Amino acid sequence: MPTVGVGRDRLFSALRQSYEDKDFEDLCFRFGIELDDITTEKAIIRKEKHIVDEGPTEDEEIIYKIDVPANRYDLLCLEGLAQALLVFEEREEIPRYTLADVTRESMLKMHVKSSFPKKDVPTEPELSIRPFVVCAVLRGITFDEARYNSFIDLQDRLHQNICRRRTLVAIGTHDLDTIQGPFSYEAALPPEIKFVPLKQVNAFRADELMEFYKSDLKLKKYLHIIENSPVFPVIYDHDRTVLSLPPIINGAHSAITLKTKNVFIECTATDLTKAKIVLNTMVTMFSGYCEKKFEVEPVEVIYSDGESYVCPDLSCYDMEVSLSYINDAIGVSLEADQVTQLLRRMQLHAKKSDPAVNQCNICVSVPPTRSDVLHPCDVMEDVAIAFGYNEIPKRRPASIKPLALNELSDMIRSEIAMNGFTEVLTWILCSYKENFAMLNRKDDRSTAVIIANPRSSDFEVVRSSLMAGILKTVGHNKDHRKPIKIFEVGDIAILDDSKDVGSRNSRQLAALYCGNSSGFEIIHSLVDRVMEIVGTPFVAEGDKSGYYIKRADNPEFLPGRQANIMYKGKLLGSFGIVHPEVLSNFDISDPCSYVELNIECFL
Repeated sequence: MPTVGVGRDRLFSALRQSYEDKDFEDLCFRFGIELDDITTEKAIIRKEKHIVDEGPTEDEEIIYKIDVPANRYDLLCLEGLAQALLVFEEREEIPRYTLADVTRESMLKMHVKSSFPKKDVPTEPELSIRPFVVCAVLRGITFDEARYNSFIDLQDRLHQNICRRRTLVAIGTHDLDTIQGPFSYEAALPPEIKFVPLKQVNAFRADELMEFYKSDLKLKKYLHIIENSPVFPVIYDHDRTVLSLPPIINGAHSAITLKTKNVFIECTATDLTKAKIVLNTMVTMFSGYCEKKFEVEPVEVIYSDGESYVCPDLSCYDMEVSLSYINDAIGVSLEADQVTQLLRRMQLHAKKSDPAVNQCNICVSVPPTRSDVLHPCDVMEDVAIAFGYNEIPKRRPASIKPLALNELSDMIRSEIAMNGFTEVLTWILCSYKENFAMLNRKDDRSTAVIIANPRSSDFEVVRSSLMAGILKTVGHNKDHRKPIKIFEVGDIAILDDSKDVGSRNSRQLAALYCGNSSGFEIIHSLVDRVMEIVGTPFVAEGDKSGYYIKRADNPEFLPGRQANIMYKGKLLGSFGIVHPEVLSNFDISDPCSYVELNIECFL
């Protein structure tokens, strides 16, 4: 959960009420957030430097550190937090955000050059580095130092959160009075882009900036996004003044200040949906400081193929949720009027459906600030929060019955443990090398789920087999007294185009014997025992009424010392003596036998 630090006195001023720390903590709890810490800026610095904290002095501002849900982007700044709490306490109405009444002809334009294909699968990938852009204008805004800092902080928090460190979306904010529209979003060769970047006095070429910022602690972590691209994205105004080099840095020419009255906001992105969410968050949070409160001026984005759209989209998203679904899921009996009132406290416009309809539904209108509401379960959760989790009556469920797959898994665990095997639990993520090369396997590009942006090289792939984890366990415990007999019942992931997420989970059983001898007969007998407890007879090859084994040629096992397990005519799994090369890859010196099979086939 993100932690947002806000000044206590400024927050109380926005709430138009002061609270004791305990009372404010209780308010946060009732709203579904948490007051994590009460500190000061100087105390934070002292803690980082390991200096003994003697408590705040009178001149230090008290800071509330508040944990908010990761998908509540509207709570990442004081403005959104105060607005949400005021509505929750029913001291303000839900804001109505509107677009300024400007004609299509008179509104500002952002032209996207043809080198940025708008389609999801561009024909020239090297030119599609950041193909999307959305823009808006906040007119007549009034900044003071606190508002200005909050405006900048929200950008940073969004960059770290939904923007995924600027890889998905990068935000640029500019003083509109210093630049001239229409604007253009282009791809240009790095030596052709020259401007004075933010907080600098000298002009740099874009390729020079890449070198210059490699020593910058804040910006160097974003350079990899574009530095290897043959062209860089750049935004110009009508006079060819560089506004920004996304996602790295804005130009100094259009930097916003405390005196800025009109702010031009642009978000360049690789994901258009997330760009729209980010833009909506920025404008809705700070349009309250505009001369016309909660009004945003739209901008038209025009592509070279003639297609265009106006942004931001501040319209509400409508959905209907069954009252019975809400009550059943929470475990309460609320009337429709009660539910609509609770939803309004959570900033969701709500009303009862047409009384002529037999089933009572709640018509919910989701404002642009609540991009986290995607499904009826999100609406149900907001009702539960507003009602109060502590107010939900406790009850004993009518029946608690495990899923058939989990029940079978537990039965198999128990049986294998009684056969002298010890259960282990390994990571579901592993390195690409462990999942393939170290097992003598080749990637066919149609099986493994590969992580697009792994945190480290140890977690690049969702395991497509339990084998790597089992062997790593033995490799790290090779000094353990022999024999080592371990097993695991866990999930793997396999690519599957028929699923909406593109992959499916599969529950697997894996067991390994490691000792002075291979223990092939022990693993073979374990296979027979598993088939016996699930009530499957051993049959002749080709018979689909039970199971049989047949010769196999899997690269992770010794040739001639392995077999496939066929169950009702389908491949269930395989077992054999682990190949010496595989054992060597995991630093195992003793022979091992291994079995892995899919237990979902038994259901």
